[in-house]
Amino acid sequence: MIEDAVRPPRQIPRRLRRGAYLLPSLFTIGNMLLGFYAIVLGLRQEFRIAALLVFVAAIVDSLDGRIARMTGTESEFGREYDSLADVVTFGAVPALLTYLWGLRPFDRDAWLIPLFYMVCAATRLARFNVQTKVVDSRYFVGLPVPAAAGTICSILFFVPDNHSGGDALRVWMQVLVATALLLIGVLMVSTFRYYSFKKFDLRKRWSFRALIPIAAIVLVVYYIPYAVLLLVTVVYTLSGPLSWLIGRLRGGNRPEESPPPPVPEMGP
Repeated sequence: MIEDAVRPPRQIPRRLRRGAYLLPSLFTIGNMLLGFYAIVLGLRQEFRIAALLVFVAAIVDSLDGRIARMTGTESEFGREYDSLADVVTFGAVPALLTYLWGLRPFDRDAWLIPLFYMVCAATRLARFNVQTKVVDSRYFVGLPVPAAAGTICSILFFVPDNHSGGDALRVWMQVLVATALLLIGVLMVSTFRYYSFKKFDLRKRWSFRALIPIAAIVLVVYYIPYAVLLLVTVVYTLSGPLSWLIGRLRGGNRPEESPPPPVPEMGP
């Protein structure tokens, strides 16, 4: 018994450790794969399926970081690799899908609007990388890029395709999509705080009464999934400025919350 107590912990084999380091990167590659195939579907005018792939990519993107923390394989390479993948999947893909859908015939220079969104997404990710050690982990500073992409893609579920809808409806939808790209781009680089859900513990015990609302939510999602996705993404997108406005009306920040840190400079 004494020998077992003083015996050093068993070392993980080197091959297993190498495999553990590769596992989060495989999820990041899956994220890029889904994003690239969404572009292919956009070129085929299959925008709703392409938008759905972006949502799947957001789920995959949420797993690579969790797996890296669980396996103790977090690294600077993985963090930068994940950000580069997010620029493609959640920055370039929504911008390109909206342009291919209807912004291209809207105006000759309409490509500048998706470009603005993509630049804001890249800026948001760069700022996140340099703020990981100075921000409150309960909140994101600025709208997260996957949530921004989800909001844009949830709108694409309801826009008419190229063979349906009248000209007036199409113009209104083009204005809506262009406005959403601009506003969401601004929210990404803003200092509004968004709840991160990182402190949400699924392992704690839940009352059996919680099964009833959970079952109701599952049923609603099953029967009207696109409407639920639109509602959830829009509510989360608006939660940042609404929380700021409520805090201002109450006379400043709440005691349990601290103001966001200053945004670091990007240049030399």
